[in-house]
Amino acid sequence: MTTTTLAQRAPGPLHRLLFALLIAQLGLMSLVWSLVALLLFPLLPRRSGTRFGRSVISFIYRTFWKTAQRIGMMRVDSSALDVLRDEPGGLIVAANHPTMLDALVVVARLPRGVCVMKAELLRNVFLGTGAKLARYIRNDAGRGMVRDAVKSLKEGGQLVLFPEGTRTVRVPINDFKPGITLIAHLAHVPIQTVLIESDSPYLTKGWPLLRTPPIPVVIRLRLGERFAPEADHRALLRRLENYFGREVRR
Repeated sequence: MTTTTLAQRAPGPLHRLLFALLIAQLGLMSLVWSLVALLLFPLLPRRSGTRFGRSVISFIYRTFWKTAQRIGMMRVDSSALDVLRDEPGGLIVAANHPTMLDALVVVARLPRGVCVMKAELLRNVFLGTGAKLARYIRNDAGRGMVRDAVKSLKEGGQLVLFPEGTRTVRVPINDFKPGITLIAHLAHVPIQTVLIESDSPYLTKGWPLLRTPPIPVVIRLRLGERFAPEADHRALLRRLENYFGREVRR
């Protein structure tokens, strides 16, 4: 269960205002980019459009985190991911999923990152066309999702996956969903694990987007082990789940 540390404090009126402005900034940047992406999608070639779309989304999220830290609302240490940024070839980046912020933290550091999204989010006015230009992958068709993920990896993308499938509701982690190790096997790429640590309840399961949390929100990422793809992907999935369970308990 998430707890509040002594370093955190209940938000006052000023913090609530700053927090609302912070969320508004993210929403406005996402909306403007969604409108621009709508115009660019039919004009840009697929490869350059995909690369540009992913880098802009990464920039938007980096800007959000920098603003959040400058105004004292959040403390984020995701610098461990920097070693992955220029790594050649495809890579699966697998992380635990304590909050809804997790994808934003990872993608902010990985401009080649591609996410698997709920199909309804691809129709969202703030996210849809930007995600479409970036060739993010919809999760409503199992075989199609695996096929698109493998294609993206073979093109050199860095696939960001949360094997729990949803935010953690059972300590230390939810049961893993099948798919990640099958994708690694079919694409012949490794799985780099990332451990996300947070002592904040913000955007954990059931926490509303606009409810101001105790501040600052503290998030830290660290690299874990890297797993090579295996033909016996089911056995690898069990080992991957056991590994995350041990590390998150730590």
